[in-house]
Amino acid sequence: MAKRIFVTRREVFSSAHRLYNPAFTDDENELVYDKCNNYHGHGHNYVLEVVVEGEIDERTGYVIDLKVLKKIIIENVIRKVDHKHLNLDVDFMKDVIPTAENIAVKIWEQLVDKIPNGRLYKIRLSETENNYVEYFGE
Repeated sequence: MAKRIFVTRREVFSSAHRLYNPAFTDDENELVYDKCNNYHGHGHNYVLEVVVEGEIDERTGYVIDLKVLKKIIIENVIRKVDHKHLNLDVDFMKDVIPTAENIAVKIWEQLVDKIPNGRLYKIRLSETENNYVEYFGE
């Protein structure tokens, strides 16, 4: 009987962003986003967890080789977002309000078709040690 296993790779990146909706007035943006609406942005040290679900390959003992998963995450996400301004510098965040929720969805989209073994199960993105979001691709 096959065993269902969840494998997680954790990466950390630092990015700046500004929460701002161009459809809102300045007062509405201030009310909704408060200090996160700072004109020049503000930064976070994000913790990204990528979870892959699958069955253990009898030949290797892996669901996915963690070296392979690390390379996929670095090439498709970390190199694009680390020490960048999410509103200004990141192509896959163009025209998206960079809330943790939206960032998690966009990271999912960068990774979902790149996983060679198993399937992408969950993205967990921590914006602070107290606040995180989880996205299951639904």
